[in-house]
Amino acid sequence: MHSYLSDLGLLRDRRFALLLSARTLSVLGSAFAPVALAFGVLGLPGATAATLSVVLTAESVPMIVFILFGGVLADRLPRKWVMMAGESLMAAGFFALAAMLLTGWTPLPALSAAAAVTGVGIAIMFPALTGIIPEVVPPDRLQAGNALLGLGQNAARVAGAVLGGFTVVQVGGGWALVVSGAMFAVAGALLALLRMEPVASRRERHSVLADLRDGWREFSSRQWIWVVVAQFSLLVMAIQAGHGVLGPLIAKETLGGPAGWSAFLAGEAVGTIVGVLVAMRLRPRRPILVGVLLCLPSALPYVLLGLDAPLWAIVTGAFVLGVCFDVFGVLWQTTMQREIPAESLSRVSSYDLLGSMMFGPIGLLLAGQAADLFGTEETLLACAVIIVLSTLAALLAPGVRNLRAPEREPISS
Repeated sequence: MHSYLSDLGLLRDRRFALLLSARTLSVLGSAFAPVALAFGVLGLPGATAATLSVVLTAESVPMIVFILFGGVLADRLPRKWVMMAGESLMAAGFFALAAMLLTGWTPLPALSAAAAVTGVGIAIMFPALTGIIPEVVPPDRLQAGNALLGLGQNAARVAGAVLGGFTVVQVGGGWALVVSGAMFAVAGALLALLRMEPVASRRERHSVLADLRDGWREFSSRQWIWVVVAQFSLLVMAIQAGHGVLGPLIAKETLGGPAGWSAFLAGEAVGTIVGVLVAMRLRPRRPILVGVLLCLPSALPYVLLGLDAPLWAIVTGAFVLGVCFDVFGVLWQTTMQREIPAESLSRVSSYDLLGSMMFGPIGLLLAGQAADLFGTEETLLACAVIIVLSTLAALLAPGVRNLRAPEREPISS
């Protein structure tokens, strides 16, 4: 029998509490960083939007390039140590950026190199995170564990966005980056306290390329995974365009500028927290089918923005997006952790992350051009159409529709 009280009992488990604390602090640092970095770089003498673009690209490219290597690393080595390495690299990168901003020595190549270090840290950390959760959380509590981790992460994102802006205003971007780096460092220290059960050698050692081939075999042999990842490659492209470029454009033109867009993002943030609470209780027999169906309502805010709906309706649509995406995320993570062998889980997760993110930069690149050619509202409606059509296409796959959760969740010892 599941209840919120029994799920919250996970917090009494020292290992889970340490993982939750470390992950929440890390996300808080990640939420601080974009505001601090953006205003810190733009505040430099002679800096332009192009300067910031170069630094952000220097972070994102290594993240994509090294994500598969991060999966191999996390399947070969103890995942706790891999996560610690990722947190340490992120701390080092942000401390270096902070030092440059505070001392005034800010050559663009050096800023880009420090940003690249943070990108490598992210690439190493995320596949290990997916794999370590089943090592910490009992099998019958996996969904609750993923939901509680999501709750901490979402609360940290909201708090970080607010506190990051406040810190930048009060003490400047450089010191805000010091705070961000310190959070990553503390997260790594908390992970060091995590006592993990000894894990026998997971498999025979092969070359990195052989490991990647084995991971691809696990990934591609499961229709439900590769179909949904293909769906999300298009869906994320549309959302990046809508959130990164088109939504702020509409907000500037018709919703009162930053205040209107902040209301949109606040509605979405509240939705993510409610979504986690829903996911803690939801136990669908066909989790991937339910998760994919929940992607359909995520088109709603882009339809409302494209139709010039009133702000309250648009914020409501953003709330629905937040709820649906977080329920999907918990169901997706839990199903992967149940269905993928532990020795391959991080590599499969790295293929998932790479495939889902690969068209995101294209969405950002094309959004402005499409808005100029066809109009902002029309392009937002096109984003909604992409979300709906990609989701309907995913629903055609038998693997998506038919994958069932265990008849009865296993009982932990």
